[in-house]
Amino acid sequence: MKSLSLSITDTLRDIPAASWNALVGDDPLLSHAFLHALHETGCASPRSGWAPRYLIAHRGSALAGAMPLYLKAHSYGEYVFDWAWADAYRRHGRRYYPKLLAAIPFTPVSGRRLIAGDAATRGYLLDGARAFMDDEGLSSLHILFPQHEEAVECAAAGFMMRNSVQFHWTNAGYRDFADFLATMSHGKRANIRQERRKLSERGIRFTRLTDIRGEDWRFFFRCYSNTYRDHHSTPYLSLEFFERIGRDLPGNLLMVVGTRNGVPLCAALDVYSADALWGRYWGATEYVPGLHFEACYYQAIEFCIERGIGRFEGGAQGAHKLSRGLLPVTTQSAHLIADPDFAEAISRFAAAEREDVAQTVDELERASPFRQADGEADTASMPADGMLDSIAPPGRS
Repeated sequence: MKSLSLSITDTLRDIPAASWNALVGDDPLLSHAFLHALHETGCASPRSGWAPRYLIAHRGSALAGAMPLYLKAHSYGEYVFDWAWADAYRRHGRRYYPKLLAAIPFTPVSGRRLIAGDAATRGYLLDGARAFMDDEGLSSLHILFPQHEEAVECAAAGFMMRNSVQFHWTNAGYRDFADFLATMSHGKRANIRQERRKLSERGIRFTRLTDIRGEDWRFFFRCYSNTYRDHHSTPYLSLEFFERIGRDLPGNLLMVVGTRNGVPLCAALDVYSADALWGRYWGATEYVPGLHFEACYYQAIEFCIERGIGRFEGGAQGAHKLSRGLLPVTTQSAHLIADPDFAEAISRFAAAEREDVAQTVDELERASPFRQADGEADTASMPADGMLDSIAPPGRS
């Protein structure tokens, strides 16, 4: 067997799309088209503070493994928050940025980060990333939202682990949306029906598009940009990026458009595969109560039921998702801090944080919206809707 060799590249341009996609499998968010679009449109590029430094493993001339690495000049667009760590470095006269990050930019979705078919190659990639951090004199290496198996391997390699909470819906083989609602407690079921009825009474209708055209993208981007402006922020992604993935990933995108009396009012964009749907971006031209829940959750659930898609990931933060049928899931990230003194302090913080997250998940699970053995959910300990939203970014996360 030929030995492995490692190299660093700042572009996917020289890696054939077919070879890359064969390596990553059926994951549109890791596809050559999605990642290359982020880079080529400048959304994830050196000028936006995301400098690609992909770690590539070859066995002979064959692509054997990869790790999507970035030199980060800030911590925006990550959804695992380390601003306090950076501030501590600054206050002690140390440099935290640039740091080394393994992630899908702007995408808090668990998936492969040590992309290889065997544990030995994944270990080789992990060692290579650590060596690159050391050789460049970087403060730290962060691996965001790895798969569980990879997280176990990172922990065994000495990485500090952090936990966070997301909300996912699981398809239990529902026949239709009514069948799904029948599994919920009376109060939650009635609330969802009321939300949907009020929108219908206002003349608001929804269309699910998989054949997304130019005018659809322009309206969606207007809504998406409005959401960021309402939060006094700047969109991470550009119309050019969305149009490009619309061209290159036509079988993996769902756009939900809400109209009132035939006039477009809101739009949500989801990415999906045969197994999962990821809620990603949304926006509206005006605020209407319940509009977000319908466009971002109920329409996505209906689509999953129709297509037999097993999982809908609603993203990070937002205890309001719980009462809409999305249950808490613990996600992980792995962190390696070069400075031993900072590493010790951050490790203590992460250990306490893991306990807090475990307690939060336990509380959320006790407040399940689904019927219990006695016929109803226990809502006495239902967390307030804003409990997990104190640092939520604009748009969908």
